[in-house]
Amino acid sequence: MYPEYETMRVNTTFWNDFSIADAFGPKAVLDTYNRAFKEWRSDYKYLTELVMVLNHKAWRHYSKGNTGLSELYSDLYNDTNDWAYDNLEGEALDFYFHVTD
Repeated sequence: MYPEYETMRVNTTFWNDFSIADAFGPKAVLDTYNRAFKEWRSDYKYLTELVMVLNHKAWRHYSKGNTGLSELYSDLYNDTNDWAYDNLEGEALDFYFHVTD
């Protein structure tokens, strides 16, 4: 249905952007998130990748015992996931469900 995601190619720099922000702490992560969400929430494919990165970052920090960043990423993931459910429609929502399932 979505062949461009069969191999799960990365289309953004979100992972690298948040990895840099991690080194500067929660304020930097939040700033990076605010800029990324504001810029890319209208692009459902990029929004989907943003949600995936937030989820992976939450788990990665949790597994390393960094509960502060894990909780922040988890909150950002939940907020963004809820936004996607409330605002995406049709093909965009189908794509989101397909990739994040």
